Amino acid sequence: QVQLVESGGGLVQAGGSLRLSCAVSGGALGTYAWFRQAPGKEREFVAGINWNDVNIDYANSVKGRFTISRDIAKNAGYLQMNSLKPEDTAVYYCTMTKYFNAVLRRTLDYFDYWGQGTQVTVSS
Repeated sequence: QVQLVESGGGLVQAGGSLRLSCAVSGGALGTYAWFRQAPGKEREFVAGINWNDVNIDYANSVKGRFTISRDIAKNAGYLQMNSLKPEDTAVYYCTMTKYFNAVLRRTLDYFDYWGQGTQVTVSS
């Protein structure tokens, strides 16, 4: 059974940085993405990367500030978040597709496995 566990969230001041981790067990981390959900809002795409790291995509709101990556040896994914803003406050979710070499898409229901999320709070 595939499981994803996020970590690294917390409280940070505006302008600060956090690095989220996504530990994967039960399957190899192929195409995956990060989504976030703020209170009262829908879950939205943040960043995604395809299985061979050729295709990387970011939401306009985080482009230039966030970086998605992976560690193949650790079977883990990461989201480096710099220059954080109060509007980045949300629960952040790691998600991956069932098929290792799936194409990358931004659609929420395209992804098959989800973690429980980690809270990121940015104070002004």
